Amino acid sequence: MSARKIIATAMLTALGMAGLATTPAAAADGLLPHPGPEGLVWVEEMTGDGGVASGGAWEKAPTVLTVACEGGGSVAVKMESQQRQVADFTVDCPTGTAGVGSVTMDAGVVQSGSFTIRVDASDEHIRWSLTVTQPE
Repeated sequence: MSARKIIATAMLTALGMAGLATTPAAAADGLLPHPGPEGLVWVEEMTGDGGVASGGAWEKAPTVLTVACEGGGSVAVKMESQQRQVADFTVDCPTGTAGVGSVTMDAGVVQSGSFTIRVDASDEHIRWSLTVTQPE
């Protein structure tokens, strides 16, 4: 495991212990699969507004933020890296099936270190999932 992934895992573990991360739901009906070894963050499932803070980003690799949601309405997604907004998009969340939105940022857009993602749901019953990945 690379040093940046060890740092990201430690940060997520600390956030989870502090009650700031989500508790994973059953994987059987998850909206996005686990991102594998390229994943920096995986929020398996959350309902309503939420977000995540993490560390371990590396500026020399492209970064992909993917959000899936369902339940009617939409989610507005904003990502900041080192206090600079790097992504801002909306995903439509149909009822009964998942809507998916993704943005790929070139290397250097997301700076090394920490980043935050905020998800604002148009309805408190919308469920969503997100991943942040960087290729090795």
